[in-house]
Amino acid sequence: MGVLKKTTGLMGLAVAPNPHHTLSSLYGKILRTLQKMPSDAAYRKFTEQIVRERAAVLQQTKDTFELESKINCGQAEELIIQAENELNLARKMLNWKPWEPLVAKPPKGQWDWPPAKA
Repeated sequence: MGVLKKTTGLMGLAVAPNPHHTLSSLYGKILRTLQKMPSDAAYRKFTEQIVRERAAVLQQTKDTFELESKINCGQAEELIIQAENELNLARKMLNWKPWEPLVAKPPKGQWDWPPAKA
């Protein structure tokens, strides 16, 4: 039997009882949500790449500590929060449809940087 984590060391963040199952479920939901977007949408392409990479690492490793070190983006519990936030954002992006053309022409200078002085 492996070593069990007793605490995350982060205030208010409890140890996940089964991080592999939770992350696998979340990554699957994210990928299914992304499939509903156009294949050439930038958000879909880059998010899908990251999620697929993390899902591959998840399938290859059974040890939580090894998973955390290979993904290198925090503890498993933090990865779960990241995945939940990404799923929420992906669902919002489906509603926002940022890949569609603008409804109205933007005002002159809106996309200029740095902003022009008045």
